[in-house]
Amino acid sequence: MGITSRALRFATGAIGFSLLLFGCAGTVATSESLGQARDTAIGPVLVAPDGRTLYTYDKDGTGVSNCSGLCAAAWPPLLAPDSARATDGFTVITRSGGEKQWAYNGQPLYLYIGDSMPGDVDGDGADGVWRVARP
Repeated sequence: MGITSRALRFATGAIGFSLLLFGCAGTVATSESLGQARDTAIGPVLVAPDGRTLYTYDKDGTGVSNCSGLCAAAWPPLLAPDSARATDGFTVITRSGGEKQWAYNGQPLYLYIGDSMPGDVDGDGADGVWRVARP
């Protein structure tokens, strides 16, 4: 029994819709919850408040995010509240849509939807342009 092309198109569309719906939202972190590190299979990495690995994108400029749309669906930005202030190497940048995003040493920070649990580092090296954020 095989998968019909209609079923495959439906499944692909549902996955894409889920990425757009849930992936773009990002995680909001306060300055008090930043700076945590976790040991992983590839060494220590910076993590979000929920313990998931943070990443940087080689195509970003210092203080500038170049990941939006479908990119941000797969790599949700680590968002900052409007009241966020710089602390210990962490700064706040403004995304093209006006949202605030955390950066570390000038590099915007992201999560990866392919990481299913704290300590996962599945996004490291993805497409040759994604790197774990190191403390």
